[in-house]
Amino acid sequence: MNLFGETALFDGGIKRHTDFNMPDTKLRLWQHFFNKKESDNYYKILLAGTPWQQRMRKMYDKMVLDPRLTAYYGGVNGYEWTPILQEIKQAIENTCGISFDRVLLNLYRDGKDSVAWHSDTLPADGKHHHIASVTFGDTRIFKVRHKIRKDIAGLDIPLTHGSFLLMDENMQDHYEHHVPKTTRNVGPRINLTFRISEPGKPIYLNS
Repeated sequence: MNLFGETALFDGGIKRHTDFNMPDTKLRLWQHFFNKKESDNYYKILLAGTPWQQRMRKMYDKMVLDPRLTAYYGGVNGYEWTPILQEIKQAIENTCGISFDRVLLNLYRDGKDSVAWHSDTLPADGKHHHIASVTFGDTRIFKVRHKIRKDIAGLDIPLTHGSFLLMDENMQDHYEHHVPKTTRNVGPRINLTFRISEPGKPIYLNS
């Protein structure tokens, strides 16, 4: 199910808000959470100033390069938070009322970069929490499907420049997602996934 067109235009600062009707979890999208000026600025700074790395991972008994670049901030082993990342984090926390302590940045350099079907692994405290996904750059399709129930239609969500997608704390238990390769002529996309990892950390800013 394709929910939006391939091309989304900024609408004068209005933040479109969509709640997806998904069994077993909640998924919410602000399609233009950051306006174009903010998004352009964040994209430019993050693209040039992030210490991007291409990591290795084990797949089918051999080590392969990730088809994207990454950088990790916060938590125990991540880089120290930058003012720009703190600014983005504060903006989404003010809206959703959830406090995050780390963020994973992914750079999809072109349509050949992707991420396979997966659910995000358990955090350090052994419990899934909310995950906030922010996109800057070219639009890529975010696919979602239920792990067990074949009667539930999958989602194809175009994540546009400046969008904010909030995954509920139990989404990783029931669903998996991926960003497929595309033959379209697309430019770089930066994705930030804000997470909670510290044992005993309060989830909500406001009760």
